[in-house]
Amino acid sequence: MQNADVKIRLELSKYAKKIVDKGLVVGPGGNISAIRGDTMYISPSGFALEEIEPDQWVPVSVKTGEILDKTFRPSSEVLMHLYCYRARQDMTAIVHTHPPYCIALSLVANELPTLFPDQAALVGDLTFVPYVLPTTDLLADAVAAKVPEFTSIILENHGLVTVGKNLREAYYRTEVVEESSKIYLIAKSVGNPKVLTEEEYKEIASLESEAYRVELLQKMK
Repeated sequence: MQNADVKIRLELSKYAKKIVDKGLVVGPGGNISAIRGDTMYISPSGFALEEIEPDQWVPVSVKTGEILDKTFRPSSEVLMHLYCYRARQDMTAIVHTHPPYCIALSLVANELPTLFPDQAALVGDLTFVPYVLPTTDLLADAVAAKVPEFTSIILENHGLVTVGKNLREAYYRTEVVEESSKIYLIAKSVGNPKVLTEEEYKEIASLESEAYRVELLQKMK
């Protein structure tokens, strides 16, 4: 196994454990992946994320979909990951989780307004996909259609998909979307939430400090 392969596998295991520690999935739910060149490394089917050892991530060709090591089966959402990478080639990591507040939000609303600066800077605009049967090419098509425009996609009655230039960025987008969903639901339960205006949103996006922070997030592991 080459050093680059080892590095990406270790990083996947690191963020898989962070996802579980933060309560963003339970049991064998969720799946994550990252790519190096034309190879996608994705979580194996049937494993809880925190159980996956570095040598158990499944390599799959992004171009052909061929499983390059058949020791383990890839996640049942392998098509969604493949289709997203093919649709947006500037992204190298995908995190698909089942965050409770994101799912709860999707049961009662089809929007998540921009509420605070971190959400504006790290997530930006996000979108919703109506419920589609999981693990199907229909879901893969629906998510891949949104990926060129959005980095965070809430799947109604299902979960959340985030993409990033690396795993760190994709993972922290997941955290911020879940926190945003939590804050919005709490605020909505007691009143009409005050959201950032379009002008305020643009002001945050234009801050040099925020641009630096996002750039740093993309570079760091």
